[in-house]
Amino acid sequence: MKRQRLTREQSKDQTRLRLLDAAQAIFMKKGFVATSVEDIAEAAGYTRGAFYSNFSSKPELFLELLRRDHEEMHAALESIFEDGATRETMEAQVLAYYSNLPHDDKCFLLWMEAKLVAARDSRFRAKFNAFMHEKREHMSEYIRAFSARAGTPLLLPAETLAIGLMGLCEGVQFLSTIDPQNVSADAAEAVLAGFFARVVFGRDVGG
Repeated sequence: MKRQRLTREQSKDQTRLRLLDAAQAIFMKKGFVATSVEDIAEAAGYTRGAFYSNFSSKPELFLELLRRDHEEMHAALESIFEDGATRETMEAQVLAYYSNLPHDDKCFLLWMEAKLVAARDSRFRAKFNAFMHEKREHMSEYIRAFSARAGTPLLLPAETLAIGLMGLCEGVQFLSTIDPQNVSADAAEAVLAGFFARVVFGRDVGG
């Protein structure tokens, strides 16, 4: 069977995707700072020139990786609010999504490293903070949408809940990652389930 020739645009998209995938794998293994542009290009099977044809810098690629992960999360949360879903179904799906984060989030370490880079690099910090503001706005929108669809009044402003939820999830994931023996997946799930039941869903933990 004759192999279909890629268009120029398709070839560029493929190159960009392979560079992103290679960078993600190396960042997870070596870290952002210890990884060079040459490392990424070589792992993807390209030259340094190919890297700079797609990304202006390593930090730009890093932000693109984070954005890609955020868009996957965005799609997963969007699916919860499908037309016709009952309150019980939405609650179960929200709990399932966040309860699985401590052991399913393959990009968690990237987000942690991005915060360290932002703390030390003012130029990266400005772009990262703008992205995080966008991320919090999306989370606030989901919280308001859930409240409206489920008929559950919010106990705190959506923006406040978004900050609390993001901070709680990151903290639980971090503890579960570095000390899984003492902060097990079940313990992490119990913490998140309790937060949602009481603060987001507005009911007792056992209710």
